[in-house]
Amino acid sequence: MGAVGAAAVLGLVVGCSSGGGGDGGASPPAKEPGSPSATAAVRVAGTLTEDLKSPWGVAALPGGDLLVSSRDERTITRVDAKTGEKSLVGEVPGVVPGGEGGLLGLAVRDGWVYAYFTAESDNRIVRMRYGGGSGDRLGAPEVVLSGIPKGNVHNGGRIAFGPDGMLYAGTGERGETGLAQSVGSLGGKILRMTPEGEPAPGNPFPGSVVYSLGHRNVQGLAWDADGRLWAAEFGQNTWDELNLIEPGKNYGWPKVEGRAGVSDFVDPVAQWRTAEASPSGIAYAGDAIWMAGLRGERLWRIPLSGAERSGDPEAFFVEEYGRLRTVLAAGDGRLWLTTSETDTRGTPAPGDDKILRLEVR
Repeated sequence: MGAVGAAAVLGLVVGCSSGGGGDGGASPPAKEPGSPSATAAVRVAGTLTEDLKSPWGVAALPGGDLLVSSRDERTITRVDAKTGEKSLVGEVPGVVPGGEGGLLGLAVRDGWVYAYFTAESDNRIVRMRYGGGSGDRLGAPEVVLSGIPKGNVHNGGRIAFGPDGMLYAGTGERGETGLAQSVGSLGGKILRMTPEGEPAPGNPFPGSVVYSLGHRNVQGLAWDADGRLWAAEFGQNTWDELNLIEPGKNYGWPKVEGRAGVSDFVDPVAQWRTAEASPSGIAYAGDAIWMAGLRGERLWRIPLSGAERSGDPEAFFVEEYGRLRTVLAAGDGRLWLTTSETDTRGTPAPGDDKILRLEVR
């Protein structure tokens, strides 16, 4: 289904803001943040672990245990999915933390741990051998892709393997807005590559890893049951976005922010005022996209099907757990959710940061 069709299915949803959608149409009535849904709800079933420092990326190992990156400490920690016990598996060499940069997204595939991080001169993706057994340590990093523009802000950082076996990465434009519209730059893009970092077969721009352009700062990637790619994106001052990604399409930044109805650009399927979202990680579970909010301090649910009214987004845990960074599907109606109070922008409480165990029903 194309982006326009998906937008129709979702009723051109907007966030719980009275500011309108910027598209000249009336906004559907909004649910109160955190109000219960007639068809779905989510609850915190417990805390898996706590006392994490600047957690950013989370990836599941084949057995279910989690790997968690520390943005500022440059380390990757293994968390037992049953007991919450933490064990350090290694420090990633070459990481240069600063501002929004550091050790960011993680992905796991075929005995490799992939990491997106900010280096001295750029953002890059490396992979390291990891056996996955108790006491195993990370191997030496092997560069998969380098040359992604870095800055104090807008470093992107989310990576994930798609259903096609290719590696996808969301990047930012480091505050240099023109990079988002340049096909020759890796900044402000979604990238698609082989596990070795080569342009993936069928990419829209021959010889390039660029998959889509016109992004400000992509922070979340997830695929639904139909294999469609969704991406969460930081807006500037007006609208944060959830986009349905199609190869070669232009999502408008910096020409437009949010829905504009301009034929050259793809409008977001859903948008929010920046105070309600500042979206980070997203996950697909239960016919919905779940989106963690940093500044918004809430977990958004955006239904993709079913009889819910116009597919309105709804919010859970509003200001209950502080800034929320990453949400990860765990199967069987479960989600993992990380807080992000130790990222220099939060107000850490005892035990921060945490991984929460969620149950969807």
